[in-house]
Amino acid sequence: MRPPTLPRLLIAASGTGGHLFPAIATAEQLADYQIEWLGVPDRLETKLVSDRYRLHTVKVGGFQQKLGLGTLKTLLGLMGSVFKVRKLLREGQFSGVFTTGGYIAGPALFAARSLGLPVILHESNALPGKVTRLFAPWCSTVALGFESATKYLKNAKTICVGTPVRSQFRSAPDPTALKDLAISKEAPLIVVVGGSQGAVALNQLVRQCAPAWFEAGAWVVHITGESDPDLRGLAHPHYRALPFYHNMAALFQRANLAISRAGAGTLTELAVTHTPSILIPYPFAAEDHQTYNATVFANAGAAILFRQSELTPDMLQNSVLTLLKERMRLDQMAERAAALAVIDSAEQTAQLVRDSLAPRSATMSKPGL
Repeated sequence: MRPPTLPRLLIAASGTGGHLFPAIATAEQLADYQIEWLGVPDRLETKLVSDRYRLHTVKVGGFQQKLGLGTLKTLLGLMGSVFKVRKLLREGQFSGVFTTGGYIAGPALFAARSLGLPVILHESNALPGKVTRLFAPWCSTVALGFESATKYLKNAKTICVGTPVRSQFRSAPDPTALKDLAISKEAPLIVVVGGSQGAVALNQLVRQCAPAWFEAGAWVVHITGESDPDLRGLAHPHYRALPFYHNMAALFQRANLAISRAGAGTLTELAVTHTPSILIPYPFAAEDHQTYNATVFANAGAAILFRQSELTPDMLQNSVLTLLKERMRLDQMAERAAALAVIDSAEQTAQLVRDSLAPRSATMSKPGL
């Protein structure tokens, strides 16, 4: 009799940190599964997951607004990707698929359902993406980051579990973690982050405001992203500009205030680390979904929301200065951010995966199969 092997799970997550980090956090809780990854060539997953999980890639893109040759090309590419993923699932004897949405979810879901495999989809945003709204009824379960997303998915089986965050965000703060940044222990710290892709307009706005914050005694750690053309445009002893920082958990735990875009993953990290924030949603996000996310935090009193089109340097500069003077208000915002956090979201999401895959996993692990 052969010893039972671990059931196999294919995780389909690609592109940005908003899709990848919740998937990674969930994978960390699934040590009882053999996990392989489905992504797209030359995307962030090739850096973040290829050294931890076996990575398979397919070429897939989104449909354009107007019908044309581009639409036909995308459709043919999607069909080819479905066949490739279907072969992978069948030959690898996978028990099912977990996906965090986006373009990669399409071929993964089509392929899995054609084989009768369960699919669990996690949607982080308050306004579910087009892929989620289209395919949610086909999924075994749709896990949601925001309760308000339920109203957009009435024909699907949904459950709100929050958005999973990586384990380091839930760990106790390490007082030595930020030694490389040499930040004064007593000074108020402002952390600026534009998401995994950066935010050039936000970066420019912050650099105009920062001198006034320095005069008030604050330090600024500015995560600029890789595509900022003015990375060295500001120099000051209290200013650290970095394209990327390896320990965002420690940075948010130390921060007195964050200035940020409003991707669902970043908002979850702010909530888990109890970090007050000023949110400036990316104005060109699909269907303005970042504004929906930010509105949840603003309505809860955990953040201040500004639309980029209405925000001036004076408004941002003075809002930060006012908050730095009102320690009680910052503490209140921190408490309300904490109240939005679902600390065990990764565990809840992992258990949903187990529950959905359990019947097939039991069958696949029988001796001789």
